[in-house]
Amino acid sequence: MKQSIQIRLSQQLTMTPQLQQAIKLLQMSTLDLQQEIQQALDSNMMLEIDDDDNTFQLGMGDALKTDSIDTVLSDDNLQISMPDELPIDSSWEDTYEQTFEGGTHTAELTEFESQRSQAATLQEHLLWQLELTRFSESDHAIAMAIIDSINEDGYLMASTEDICQGLQSQMDDLELDEVNAVLHRIQQFDPTGVAAVNLSDCLRLQLLQLPDTTAYKTEALLVVSKYLNLLASHDQVKLMHVTQLGERQLNLVVALIRTLDPKPGAKIQESDSEYVIPDVYVTKHSGVWQVSLNPEIAPKLRINPFYSTLIKRADSGKDNTSMKDHLQEARWFIKSLHSRNDTLLRVARSIVSKQEAFLENGSIAMKPMILKAIAEELSLHESTISRVTTQKFMHTPNGIVEFKYFFSSHVSTEEGGECSSTAIRAFIKELVSSENPIKPLSDSKMSDLLKDRGINVARRTIAKYREAMFIAPSNERKRIL
Repeated sequence: MKQSIQIRLSQQLTMTPQLQQAIKLLQMSTLDLQQEIQQALDSNMMLEIDDDDNTFQLGMGDALKTDSIDTVLSDDNLQISMPDELPIDSSWEDTYEQTFEGGTHTAELTEFESQRSQAATLQEHLLWQLELTRFSESDHAIAMAIIDSINEDGYLMASTEDICQGLQSQMDDLELDEVNAVLHRIQQFDPTGVAAVNLSDCLRLQLLQLPDTTAYKTEALLVVSKYLNLLASHDQVKLMHVTQLGERQLNLVVALIRTLDPKPGAKIQESDSEYVIPDVYVTKHSGVWQVSLNPEIAPKLRINPFYSTLIKRADSGKDNTSMKDHLQEARWFIKSLHSRNDTLLRVARSIVSKQEAFLENGSIAMKPMILKAIAEELSLHESTISRVTTQKFMHTPNGIVEFKYFFSSHVSTEEGGECSSTAIRAFIKELVSSENPIKPLSDSKMSDLLKDRGINVARRTIAKYREAMFIAPSNERKRIL
């Protein structure tokens, strides 16, 4: 094969280290961004938190331009020659030395809320009561086996026969009556109704612990013990016949049963709270909706003036070079933060301008919107809009919602317009909440009601949205009693 030299012109997309860092910060959530900023503060001597009001403030949006950042970072006594950008085939580690995270002092700054104890489980709650109750050694072992067989809802998953058989290898002459006796004692533990074998037993245990003066307690015990299946099928006529109760009396009995908890263990099985910090606030001033960045999501940053003045222009020593590297890295980091805030604010303003009806009237007035519409308006790529709207939250008069919540598909209307799928879900929820429980609305009926409002939605689409919102079908929503 003959060797030759050829010249070719081509275009390709390459990402510089600065662009990689900007994209990384852009797609971070608020909590991840705070950790990233803290890590940068710990590892870079040139960065520090600024408590002054007249210096650089993080999160000022498009009121702060890139030139102002360079002004803050510049100094009359600091005239050094540093590149504006790194080559595209390099990385941070190729140019700047690797720094280690310092700051064992950060443990002292941990917020009190983050030091919460772990949530207690139902088993731990029952074991705590077991240790406070007098049991013999053998009864204690039986109680431990019973508690191990209780699920998160508070029900006994194994029969007493199985528990007895499993303990016979450890305990000689163990009788089934002993296991039942220990089970009855555990059923007196908190929460009421725990260690029940089924739903009927759970409701019965809760009724037994009510005062004897409770109205219709005896009748409620009869219903949950023998006729729970009739209650589940809403067979009012047959229930009145077997219980010899009138319609008003039966309604009072059912009202008492509905005060009981079918899953007593769920209220003990706590979950860790997850806190959402909004990235932007939307408020109305003088009839105009305004968007502002949350000033609490990140600290104010600036270049440390003491260390920056120590850099010597012509010195190529190791320490001086390291400080130069830290200074350049700090400049890029602050510029990337500004770019993130500016893009976030622009996207939020564009969303608000298109969804003013939602801010005024709630989800029922949501308009259909796609990422492409925002990208074209702001002259950005759809992937950039996707990164900005992921794990970013907006504080609105209708609550804190994720940016992604505003983007939804659409269906056509009779006037030739479009209706958001989010608005349709809100319509369905409104119809279900206001329906007659004796005669709930079917999917076909809801489809007809939406058509009366000019929204063409098929019955199967209503069923799909209803199931997505965990709303039962009409036959299961029916309430005769």
